[in-house]
Amino acid sequence: MLYDKDLREPLFDYLEDYFGKIRILEEKQVGKSRADIVMVMEKALVGIEIKSDADTYARLAGQVKDYDLFFDYNIVVAGTTHGIHIKEHVPEWWGIITAEEADHSVDFYMYRKMQANKGVSLKKQLSLLWRPELAHIQKLNGMAKYKEKSKKFVIEKIGEKIPAEILKPQISEELFERDYNLIAEQIQEFRARENRNDSRLRKKRSG
Repeated sequence: MLYDKDLREPLFDYLEDYFGKIRILEEKQVGKSRADIVMVMEKALVGIEIKSDADTYARLAGQVKDYDLFFDYNIVVAGTTHGIHIKEHVPEWWGIITAEEADHSVDFYMYRKMQANKGVSLKKQLSLLWRPELAHIQKLNGMAKYKEKSKKFVIEKIGEKIPAEILKPQISEELFERDYNLIAEQIQEFRARENRNDSRLRKKRSG
């Protein structure tokens, strides 16, 4: 019986061998669901849901809806117990990878290749980025900084002003380059600047 912990590390190796240049991000909130894996490719984001032998289909319908809003492609990785029936529980554009235990290792097989998801939302993808990453995209495209505006406002403006064919590779690049050690400092500095701007704005209004 294969559990989630048995699948992850060998799955990462399989994905790198199969797809080439990728970056793996784990456990990302997408709507009301948590994506097991976000696979970053050069021009696309791929959501990967793991259904180990110990998992059920109880939450899968809701997960499918959320994944389809956030990701250009989606894949479900199914343990042996789900291999036969998993295609009945995900849309036809979802890829399916089956996993089987073999000689103290795990064998993966691309049962069905992923197809483009037509329902993806660029704004939902932008929401996966942090404010400093959004600010970098604004700078790359010569946009106003909107320092005093909310993250939601900034995402709306980016979505309006930058064509998808330009924006998708830029989103991927931000996630490829994300440094979890550095980003905490960048977010802290960004918030400090926002607080200073808010303070100056309040002084002007009171003056």
